[in-house]
Amino acid sequence: MQDRLEYSPEVREALAAGKPVVALESTIISHGMPYPENVNTAKEVEEIVRSRGAVPATLAILGGKVKVGLTEAELEHLAHSEEVLKVSRRDLPYVISAGKDGATTVAATMILAEWAGIDVFVTGGIGGVHREGQNTLDISADLNELSRTDVAVVCAGAKSILDIGLTLEYLETHGVPVVGVGTEEFPAFYSRRSGYTLDVSLETPEEIARLIHVKWSLGLKGGVVVANPIPEEDALDADEMDDIIRRALAKAEEQGISGKEVTPFLLDEVKRMTGGASLKANIALVKHNARVGAELAVQLADMGRS
Repeated sequence: MQDRLEYSPEVREALAAGKPVVALESTIISHGMPYPENVNTAKEVEEIVRSRGAVPATLAILGGKVKVGLTEAELEHLAHSEEVLKVSRRDLPYVISAGKDGATTVAATMILAEWAGIDVFVTGGIGGVHREGQNTLDISADLNELSRTDVAVVCAGAKSILDIGLTLEYLETHGVPVVGVGTEEFPAFYSRRSGYTLDVSLETPEEIARLIHVKWSLGLKGGVVVANPIPEEDALDADEMDDIIRRALAKAEEQGISGKEVTPFLLDEVKRMTGGASLKANIALVKHNARVGAELAVQLADMGRS
C-alpha cells in the first residue's frame, strides 16, 4: 500500500518523528463549497491546525495516486477542476486503477488516513441515515466506516439534512462511541442542538484523547465521533433550519434527485434559502473543528498507540 501513497515532505517528516498529524478531507473543496470559499477555507484550516501544534494532511487522489498532504497548486486544482470525482469506499478501486482525480468523502478519508498512519481526522459533519431512510435504506457509508476504521473524527455532528435520531441509533448498534465536546446534546451541524442527548460529554482534548487511547488499547476496532458544536455566535436557529431542510427535501423529491446527488443538491438549496448564511456557518464550524482536532492530535501523539 505504501507504494501508492505520496506524502508531502511536511507530512512525511512529521509522521516519521511521531509528531501530531491531522487528516483533512478534500470533498469539501471539490463538492462542498463554491470558489473561492472552498480553497480559501482549505488553506485557512491548514494554518489553524499548524497554529495548534499539529501538521495538516489534506487527502485526495490525483492521477490515481493517494496524496497525503497537498501543495497549494493541488488545492487550487481541486477547487477549479470539474473532472474531480467524489470518492467513497466503493469508488477507491476504480479511481486509483483508472488514474483519475478524486476528492475523498468522510468514509474514504478515514480509509486513507488509516493507511497513512493518521489517527485524527477533521471534517464539517458526518453523513448518516437520510430522512425516510427506514424506507429507502439511504445510509451513508460514513457510518459503516466509523465502525471498522481506527480514526477519530472531529465534526459538528451529523449534517442536519439527515435523520439524526436514526443516525445515532445506527452508530450505537455498531458500537461507535459518540463523545460531545462540552455538550450533552448531539449537535446538528448548523445548529448546536438536535434534541438528542449523548451518553458521554467531555470537556478537554486530554479527556477525549484518553478515551480514544483506551478504546484502541483494548483492541476495540473502529472510530470515535467527536461531536463539537458550532460556536454559539455562528449557529443558526434549529427550528428555522429544520423548516428550510424540509422544503429542500420536498424540492429534491419533486425533481427526482437521488443517490449521491441528494446531499450537494440539498446543501445548495439550503444555502440559497438562507441567503448564504449556511455557507458562513459551514466555514465557521470547520475552522472550530480544526482547532479541537489539532489539540486532540497533540494529546494522542503524547499518549502513543499502545
